[in-house]
Amino acid sequence: MSSVALNERYNDKVVRQFAVMTLVWGIVGMLVGVLIAAQLYWPALNFDLPWLSYGRLRPLHTNAVIFAFGGCALFATSFYCVQRTSHVRLISDGLAAFVFWGWQAVIVLAAITLPLGITQGKEYAELEWPIDLLITAVWVAYAVVFFGTIAKRRVSHIYVANWFYGAFIITVAVLHIVNNLALPVSLAKSYGVYTGAVDAMVQWWYGHNAVGFFLTAGFLGMMYYFVPKQVGRPIYSYRLSIVHFWALIAIYMWAGPHHLQYTALPDWAQSLGMVFSLVLLAPSWGGAINGIMTLAGVWHKLRTDPIIKFLIVSLSFYMMSTFEGPMMSIKTVNSLSHYTDWTIGHVHSGALGWVAMISIGAMYMLYPRVLGLKAMYSEKLIDTHFWVHTIGVVFYIAAMWVAGINQGLMWRATEADGTLTYSFIESVVATYPYYLFRFLGGVLVVGGMLIMAWNTYKTFRMARDEVDETPVLEPAHA
Repeated sequence: MSSVALNERYNDKVVRQFAVMTLVWGIVGMLVGVLIAAQLYWPALNFDLPWLSYGRLRPLHTNAVIFAFGGCALFATSFYCVQRTSHVRLISDGLAAFVFWGWQAVIVLAAITLPLGITQGKEYAELEWPIDLLITAVWVAYAVVFFGTIAKRRVSHIYVANWFYGAFIITVAVLHIVNNLALPVSLAKSYGVYTGAVDAMVQWWYGHNAVGFFLTAGFLGMMYYFVPKQVGRPIYSYRLSIVHFWALIAIYMWAGPHHLQYTALPDWAQSLGMVFSLVLLAPSWGGAINGIMTLAGVWHKLRTDPIIKFLIVSLSFYMMSTFEGPMMSIKTVNSLSHYTDWTIGHVHSGALGWVAMISIGAMYMLYPRVLGLKAMYSEKLIDTHFWVHTIGVVFYIAAMWVAGINQGLMWRATEADGTLTYSFIESVVATYPYYLFRFLGGVLVVGGMLIMAWNTYKTFRMARDEVDETPVLEPAHA
């Protein structure tokens, strides 16, 4: 079936646009990450330019990989999934186009303002108030398109992937509005309405739930649609998927205080965050096992299908991250791990292992489908990408784990008289070699994305050539 015929029923244009930009912003965001990783090993790479300093590029990196790369992947897959599972076209092509162009405008504005130092200084919420208003407008349009499409569905059932996408859309809207309440004093500056410990609590209620709903619930929606689709079997347990959904959204909201252990936050709030983080392990692993066990009876596909490798190994990283996170929330463990590179390793095992790999697998599924093709240009290149990416992620997180634990032990080491055994600079010197391994891991990850870019380019060329070679039938003469 040609892409023209496909578009008569579904709006695949916006899916295709978001899918392409997922790859573009993925490469850009990860390249910035590699640059700042290189700056930690070769500090002169900031070239004494303020807009290339680590402090300004780091939020650009996090915003690019989370909201540009991850966001575009979520938009692409949710628009694709909601149409197929509802058996209807998106409720409004115009609003869908606004969502695409509006989101790209947000990303470009972030890429301009953050290197200039225009920031609120809030983790994952650095963008200033005019951009926040644009985000709100785009998000409202996104919600209207998504839920409006569900409302006019031709089937009574709402597939579980749409439950996860829906929860992600609603919760992120609430998080964004509450955390970004501010009083503007100029076009480029505002002051938040919260202060002190309350500001910290609201920020990490937002920060951890940005992880919980933007980087978890949304991508679990991706998992529940694309894993069964690629495997060719229904999800292992539909009942477990519903339990997974309700347990996850009920528990995740309360885990944010674990970012604030041993701070001015009330002790009961710290303990509450720790307890809910530990409880969170059960639904997280239940959902991951549900996805992995979808392969039951067809495990051989894991050897032969590189897309399934991406999807299933991403779930393995998800299980690892959702075990590690609750363990790090325990106060005694947190006293060793907090403020160290162990946290950086944990974040990237989730970001590069879970989020990136499930997104890449989904994109490899989407590209041929929205182009009317049966498969990508080269399956071998997909397999090569899988191994390059996986090795890069392992390099990265292993280096950060070792460096972080080493830092924690050095910082708490004391002499018999109570004085510190090591100065801070000695811990920096001990950490220094691990930054080279982190940089090399990042280079491998970006190298894998460039392999994907070439494969995707050739796939789009195949689709164009196929359309060019389609014979045009002359109309019959009267």
